[in-house]
Amino acid sequence: MTTNAAGPAAEPPQRARRRTPAGAAVLRPDVTEAIRAAVFEELAAVGYARMSIEGIARRAGVGKTAVYRRWRSKLHLVLDVVSAMAVLGLPAPDTGSLEGDLRLLYEVTSRALRHPVASQIIPDLQAEAARNPEIAEAFQKALRDGQEGVASKVIAAATARGELTPDLDPDLALDLISGPLYWRSVVIRSPKPPKGYLEKLARATAGALKAL
Repeated sequence: MTTNAAGPAAEPPQRARRRTPAGAAVLRPDVTEAIRAAVFEELAAVGYARMSIEGIARRAGVGKTAVYRRWRSKLHLVLDVVSAMAVLGLPAPDTGSLEGDLRLLYEVTSRALRHPVASQIIPDLQAEAARNPEIAEAFQKALRDGQEGVASKVIAAATARGELTPDLDPDLALDLISGPLYWRSVVIRSPKPPKGYLEKLARATAGALKAL
């Protein structure tokens, strides 16, 4: 019996198998957004202390594994969602006047703060922030960055129109613009402002900014 000197016919080399990339590369954006939305709903319903990964997954219609693949704990999930608030921000008004811009900004912000979800989440996160420095830092950044981005555009537009001086202190301006409404809506949790309140607030704030 003769044999091939080269031995049995060599099998063709196997093609390199393509491996599905692991980690964030295979995370579906729609699932991620569903989980983020579920976090807001769960926070509003039960608060941070009673919130669970199981509850979030159930609201999002996914398994717990889908949540843990994206965030390693409830804390990191909430920090991510709260931090994302800074990116969303508010639309910068452009009415042609400082007082008009402030009034529109106050109207939009006031409605947002009175939303049932926001009215439940913000006080709860404030209380949690007093006990958790990480949540405190993320929460403050989200609120400040969101307002600062819009306020800076309002101030820049008013400065370009000659309504404000170019050397205006930006931190003081932000305090004047955002402070009163957040005090009323978030701290003392007052109901809907009375008729004419936002108009008066915008006029007073515009006057204060011009006096700086």
